[in-house]
Amino acid sequence: MFLFSPEAIAPGFELSGIPGAAAVRGIALLFVMWNVPYLVACWQPQKHSLALKEALAMQSIGLLGESWIFISLSAEHTLLQGSILRFIAFDAAGLALLVILQKPRWP
Repeated sequence: MFLFSPEAIAPGFELSGIPGAAAVRGIALLFVMWNVPYLVACWQPQKHSLALKEALAMQSIGLLGESWIFISLSAEHTLLQGSILRFIAFDAAGLALLVILQKPRWP
């Protein structure tokens, strides 16, 4: 949706028009780029432990940063707060899954 229909997503970030669509498409490209280490880490976590550690760090930074952005918004930005809460929930779930992948597997 972010890449192919940004005009539908932009209002959730209090953005509009061509600049809003361009900003959302830029975020979509970042999502695609950021997923490379996650895919490597999830494919064979024990073999690619460095990628898993990088993914854990990236996910932690994202979760903390989004939480900071959320608490820095004033109350009148409820639509934007809702959008950011979805990112927080997604990143919290992703972090939990990465932590599970990091645990050693028993034979």
